[in-house]
Amino acid sequence: MDKLKMHSPDLTQDNIAKIRELFPGCVTEAASPDGAVKLAVNFDQLRQELSDSIVEGPQERYHLNWPGKHQALLTGNAPIAKTLRPVPEQSINFLGTKNLLIEGDNLEALKVLQQAYLGRVKLIYIDPPYNTGNDFVYDDDFAESTASFLTKSNQLDEVGNRLVASTQSSGRFHSDWLSMIYPRLKLARNLLCDDGAIFISIDDNEVHNLRKVCDEVFGADCFRANIVWRRTVSGAVSGQGFSVSHDHILCYTKTSEATLSKLEIDDISGYKNPDADPRGPYKTQKLERTLEGARPTMTFAINTPAGPITKTWAVSKAKFEELLADNRIVFSSSGTPYYKQFLEEYGGRLPETIWSSDAGTNQEGSKELSALLGEKNIFTNPKPTKLIEKIIKIAGQEENSIVVDFFIGSGSTAHAVMQENAKSGLNLKYIGVQLNEETPAESAARTAGYRHIPDITRDRIRLAGEKILSGDCNPDWNKDIGFRFLKIDTSNMADVYYTPDATNQGDLLAQVDSIKQGRTAEDLLFQVLVDWGVDLTLPIRRETVQGKTVFFVDENALVACFDTGVTEELVKELAGHEPVRVVFRDTGFVSDAVKINVEQIFRQLSPSTEVKAI
Repeated sequence: MDKLKMHSPDLTQDNIAKIRELFPGCVTEAASPDGAVKLAVNFDQLRQELSDSIVEGPQERYHLNWPGKHQALLTGNAPIAKTLRPVPEQSINFLGTKNLLIEGDNLEALKVLQQAYLGRVKLIYIDPPYNTGNDFVYDDDFAESTASFLTKSNQLDEVGNRLVASTQSSGRFHSDWLSMIYPRLKLARNLLCDDGAIFISIDDNEVHNLRKVCDEVFGADCFRANIVWRRTVSGAVSGQGFSVSHDHILCYTKTSEATLSKLEIDDISGYKNPDADPRGPYKTQKLERTLEGARPTMTFAINTPAGPITKTWAVSKAKFEELLADNRIVFSSSGTPYYKQFLEEYGGRLPETIWSSDAGTNQEGSKELSALLGEKNIFTNPKPTKLIEKIIKIAGQEENSIVVDFFIGSGSTAHAVMQENAKSGLNLKYIGVQLNEETPAESAARTAGYRHIPDITRDRIRLAGEKILSGDCNPDWNKDIGFRFLKIDTSNMADVYYTPDATNQGDLLAQVDSIKQGRTAEDLLFQVLVDWGVDLTLPIRRETVQGKTVFFVDENALVACFDTGVTEELVKELAGHEPVRVVFRDTGFVSDAVKINVEQIFRQLSPSTEVKAI
């Protein structure tokens, strides 16, 4: 019976597999430092395949580089032996909700989410540290070989502190910040669907670097806009002789073919239908073109009620005749031609790149949070929900779309998703990630009883959901204001599972079972969901079958039993449900004979079921 691998994907090996699909002769097998055989690229052969395109050595070329980039890439690609442990008592509607709130390092969270949410996310919005000298950047000092990294990531005491203060005295090194954001963006891109988009808030300190990084990760042809958002009405003195009142929001799409949505028209009073056109209300737009350098074909005479007029127009003569024949041209009393822009065809207005009052301000975001929590200054500069709701609309959400924010902070994104659902009835889902960062001692948050940032996040989402439900709600909304609260933790598997070559006979006798002490059946279930790439929000039903605890995930998407003493009769009963997947504890069978017969039983009773063990 095959075992689940119980660690995140090895993205380096995945990339090598993609190269093999294109150039099979360029991929071979080689021994890694730990002695295991893995796929490896024959770069000499690959150079031959790409001989007229390779740039080597010190030749001049356009690229972004910084000290630590190579290590950051290794960090992003290296697999980790981590899991998500459910915390039902700190969740809201744990069994029924479709939303996730994850506590832990977001780099690790992005890795464990890779299989379950690959290509499924419609929108990512993040508000990362700005590298201002007064915030924090993540210290990802664990990029090593795959073998040593797997070993290290299983030792909780050796992982160390993931936050390093970015102080003025450190010079606010751009390299440290780039090494933090780069691997996270690469992993985030994998989660986006082909028509998905990412919006990233940033200020002047790193916007130039972030633009270059995004060009590399997403592709320059996927750049959509650098939005300038007036985040405050008062401004902040920059020390450079200006009062700074703006932030940037960079927008990129997953593919160059992806399209964004127009915004609703705020004022339709200008759309009328004086001639009862069957196509409905329209607004007239000038046909005259005043730009210099227009093509000669755009200058011609038009016969108007006031006589012929020769000017430069916005369309060619042939196109004008087509519009005229289609009753799309109207003339003013002075004879000036206009064309009809129908409300139904227009569909909305293009988003502008300068955002002001309709996107809210930081002051509004602070007031929203204070109104919910009853205290001021609990969280510094929370984003207003107006801002994120506007982004949600532009991203073009569909029913059950997924919105991800892996720097979720106080929970503004979750709040905005619920508000949008209440208005539109689209039932959008969110996944939020927040590091378990302590609030500063003697801060307003600590005084109010919030020792860690996720405590604020959970409380804000709960209170926001209750407030939204008390108001008017779209009847199509499922009223999901809950979340499954999960924590990043070390694997449920004992160290011997990953490092058998470093384990002596005494250790093996002491650890016949590969499961760590203190881990629950729910813990094991969620690690299986992560490893198998199953949606982490599917409904879960817990039943007792023949005296054993059995989990049914989305009825028959996955059936799991982690109890010991599993009999052949129980295996047959579970096979009768014809699950897509089934998993048992490797040491959970009443005898070796039953364990050997499991796969044969499923081949007979449910041949399409995938059978695994942990």
